[in-house]
Amino acid sequence: MAKKVLIVEDYPDVRKIMQIIVKRQGYEVIEAEDGYEAIEKVKQYQPDLILMDLAMPVMDGITATQAIRGLEDFGRVPIIALTAYGSEFYRRAINAGCDDVINKPLEFKGIAPLLKQYLGH
Repeated sequence: MAKKVLIVEDYPDVRKIMQIIVKRQGYEVIEAEDGYEAIEKVKQYQPDLILMDLAMPVMDGITATQAIRGLEDFGRVPIIALTAYGSEFYRRAINAGCDDVINKPLEFKGIAPLLKQYLGH
């Protein structure tokens, strides 16, 4: 069974591009548009990795990461933050419990090695 990657991104176009890249690497994709939906998808699908946008409406990625880290059964899933806001958000993401941070705009060729690093595929 393929490992599952949850993509949390409020922009549908970015989500679609990320979905294509992740699927090409052989992983199953789950999508969420905001932090609230991400928390529910974590509980429902138990992803092996989360790619979490930090700046989203409804619930941002920092708050969602903290909530996921508080979930008893799913708190240790690797979370990779995606941000366009630089070093201040990098520190906030790591302090919230993210395992790594990728700057936007994404260099999509860099996602494949990151997936392999965290998923060992």
